[in-house]
Amino acid sequence: MKKSHRPTTRVKNPEPPLESPDWVIWAAWADRITFEEIEKKTGKTESEVIKIMRRSLKPSSFRLWRKRANSQSIKHRKKFEYSRKLIKSKINKNDYLL
Repeated sequence: MKKSHRPTTRVKNPEPPLESPDWVIWAAWADRITFEEIEKKTGKTESEVIKIMRRSLKPSSFRLWRKRANSQSIKHRKKFEYSRKLIKSKINKNDYLL
């Protein structure tokens, strides 16, 4: 059998199908997917996602995830937009100081 010359990209943690409950866990761990996007795609609110994560993960993994999700401003769209505004304002201020 002839091998394909097209390379396959292997991902360490591939995205599961959207219909599976594993997708919510995968999306919650992903840094770039906000809780608002999870709610739009699955209909599950942030509190429901937290409950799913609490049930599915070991206690130490759940604590690690909560610490990470709370510290990451990117998991919440409003926090992310606010942090981007702060960064932009700092950049603009520094431009004028030169």
